[in-house]
Amino acid sequence: MPWKNGGGVTRELAVHKEGGRMVWRLSLAEIAQSGPFSAFPGLARIHCVVEGAGHTLSNDSTQLEARPLEPLCFDGGTNLDCRLRDGPCRAFNVIYDPTQVTAEPKVLAEGPVPDAEGRQVLFVVSGSVEMAGTDRLGPGEGVVTESAVSAVITGGGAVIQVRFLPV
Repeated sequence: MPWKNGGGVTRELAVHKEGGRMVWRLSLAEIAQSGPFSAFPGLARIHCVVEGAGHTLSNDSTQLEARPLEPLCFDGGTNLDCRLRDGPCRAFNVIYDPTQVTAEPKVLAEGPVPDAEGRQVLFVVSGSVEMAGTDRLGPGEGVVTESAVSAVITGGGAVIQVRFLPV
């Protein structure tokens, strides 16, 4: 789908709504050129580069460095410009309503996925995740689960975990 500002495209991965209102949305954005970054007033944002060298998000008073596998958490309503560091990149995004949930990102390496109660997302960047009772998840795949999972990251993998907690 096109970006809100029309400057690129994103693949929506999952959306959770309550009462017709978005609580959170997960997406994978293709950032092919420098330019304005979409603003989402009233929402919070997590942005994590999963391919490429990353970019800088800035305005007159803010400068955020988006580097590979380093989640950035910021106000989604902030007007920012994006300047690519060294060519195109791809980023995993979480946009959420901070009046309804908080979101905690972590990048996990090879080994057991830590227990986490409540709703969580696992997005495989590299390697794989083997989950008890399900198939193996590979790069670009993920799962939203409502409870702790028994899972192991293998193959030198990197996985983005986002926990959603009620406010």
